[in-house]
Formats: sequence, structure tokens, C-alpha cells
Amino acid sequence: MSEPASISTGIAQRYAQAVFELSREGDALSKLEADVTALDEAIRSSSDLRGVLVSPLVSRKEQGAALGALAQKMGLGDVLSNTLRLMASKRRLFVVPNMVVVLKRMLSEERGEVTAEVRTAKALSEAQAGKLAQALKSSTGKDVRLDVTVDDALIGGLVVKIGSRMIDMSVRAKLNALQNTMKEVR
Repeated sequence: MSEPASISTGIAQRYAQAVFELSREGDALSKLEADVTALDEAIRSSSDLRGVLVSPLVSRKEQGAALGALAQKMGLGDVLSNTLRLMASKRRLFVVPNMVVVLKRMLSEERGEVTAEVRTAKALSEAQAGKLAQALKSSTGKDVRLDVTVDDALIGGLVVKIGSRMIDMSVRAKLNALQNTMKEVR
């Protein structure tokens, strides 16, 4: 991991830990979970929001106002809203997406779950998602929550990542392996 990436990951982990602990002390973990899910969806779906989070052209005051308005409109809890405002005042909003990932992991661990990041070539049906979750549960011994994203570049199949383990069953990976094998034959 590069130094800037590790620094931003460390910053995200510290903010996430603070938000998590404050929410736990206030018996607000269920509210935090709903807030994190909503914020994650907003970040994924809005390029404007992603721009506000990372743009050096947007002032601290403008970032704080934008995130304050967003938090109010989304009905985010006080802990997360105040943290976002604090991060804006410190020019730390660029780590919000990483903080969301860390918070989701912490909330899953609190429930005794593990989150599997799944990339598929096409959307999974509920039956397919259920079978995959069950297979992963038998493999890990824990309840598994799927975080599914569709990636057309995979051509077919899927890539599953749980913690540090990754299982790549995509057509793209198989084609790359075949291409490498063909290069070795020459």
C-alpha cells in the first residue's frame, strides 16, 4: 500500500472508530447502520457528492454547508452528521468513502457477520444470492452479508472477496490465464 493510501486509511479508521464508539455508547448502532447504508448509497449514486468530498476547489465552509444540508435531508443521526461537519472543517472529507467501508465492516463484526464483496457480470437473482450466501456461510462459519456490484468487464462469472481472501471465477480471469499460458508456449 502506498504511503498516501495508508495515511488516508488510517484517518478513515480513526474517524470510523470514534463514530462507532460514540454510537455504541448512545445505544444508536441500529441508527448508525441505517445512516451508513444511506450515505454509502448516496456516495455511489451521486457524482456531485463525490466531487464535493474530494475537490480542493470547494472551500471548507462550502463543504461543511453541503454536508450539513445533506445530513439534514437524509435524516442522519447527530453523531454521523457532526462527524461529517468536523471532517469538512478539517479538510478530511476525502476519506469519507473509506470511513463508510470501515464502519460497515465494524457493524458487521458487531453482529457476528462477515461481509463478502461480490462483483458479478450481471445482477444476481434472490435465489442465486441466497445460495451464494449459504455456501459462503458454510465456508466461513459465520453469517455472510453480500455487498454485490455489477461489473460488465468480468464478461461472465463473479469475483468474491471476504477479508483478505479472494475467489475469482470470472470469464475475464480465465481468459487472462489462458492468454498467459499461450505466451509461455511460444
